[in-house]
Amino acid sequence: MQSKSIFMIILFLVSIQNNFSQDQDLPPLVTVKQVDLKKYTGLWYEIAKIPNSFQDQCAYGTTAEYKIDEDGDVIVTNKCYDEEGKLDVAEGLAKVVDKKTNAKLEVSFVSFLGIRPFWGDYWIIGLDKNYQWAAIGTPSRKYGWILSRTPTLSDPTMESIFEILKSQHYNPDSFEMSAQKK
Repeated sequence: MQSKSIFMIILFLVSIQNNFSQDQDLPPLVTVKQVDLKKYTGLWYEIAKIPNSFQDQCAYGTTAEYKIDEDGDVIVTNKCYDEEGKLDVAEGLAKVVDKKTNAKLEVSFVSFLGIRPFWGDYWIIGLDKNYQWAAIGTPSRKYGWILSRTPTLSDPTMESIFEILKSQHYNPDSFEMSAQKK
């Protein structure tokens, strides 16, 4: 394993500790009513994110690909390129924690001998009816992502997504746009 990847995992583990608590002054985060995981699978482009330490190496071209395995778990493959154009790949596993909606998942990118000791929240809080974009959040509001099936979204679509984020007590100004090309 490359030292950069090990460093990324360590940073993720340190930062994930803050992901499990919700700010007591905020109302609970609300997910979408229902997610069809089969429709959700496939390639997503990162349009924007709240900056975080475990993605510091990502300069452009950030994507997430989701596949359902035979156990019904979701295999996650995140990719991005660093400033020198080197591909960085992180593979993980997502488990549905709310089977009624499929909108609350936990994701792990760390496995020791097949055991995954660290999990982070991945809640789908906004979703296009045709699964063309998604807004992802965590109860703490420390992390957030906007994903799309295409490398860009129109300004009106972004405005709609930011309205959803505001209604969930996220500050849209906390999000930075993600470059898809260098």
